[in-house]
Amino acid sequence: MADELIDIYDENNKSLGVSKMKSEAHRNGLWHRAAHIWIYNSNKEILLQLRTKNKELYPDMWDISAAGHVSAGEEPAISALREMEEEIGLSVKPEELEFSEIRKVSAIYKEINNNEFCYVYFLKFDGEINGLSLQKTEVAEIKFVPINKIKEELKLYPDKYVPHGDYWPDVIKKIETS
Repeated sequence: MADELIDIYDENNKSLGVSKMKSEAHRNGLWHRAAHIWIYNSNKEILLQLRTKNKELYPDMWDISAAGHVSAGEEPAISALREMEEEIGLSVKPEELEFSEIRKVSAIYKEINNNEFCYVYFLKFDGEINGLSLQKTEVAEIKFVPINKIKEELKLYPDKYVPHGDYWPDVIKKIETS
């Protein structure tokens, strides 16, 4: 996992006016921000990414279309656009992103104590994904998956997906009703 400088916040998402390396934030459970982009199409399919086998967090599991930490001094929407372009090679205009919510997430995975405010965005995209350029160190594969298949597999094969708890059904419901 590449280290980077990120801003630190209190448990109410108020800036503490300091920046730390991501590794230190994860080691010490410091609150920080992330951007999540859920891409879906008119067929009610969600674009998922398969995390590479060498990822420190949740290797070889299906996850959000694109996501990443908000860099120090960066706005979450700009981070969302940057992460989407870096990870899956998709570049869109800022106004194409639909802001949904801020999710407060606290999770421990191995030695990582991850406390994040996740800025959640949606993007409706009916374009071709075969020509997109994947960040090989992060993403092994991307594909559009029908919502019904995701719902079924979350029940039958939950270990195939990053464990986001109630986040999966919340996102699915929002896309189904969009």
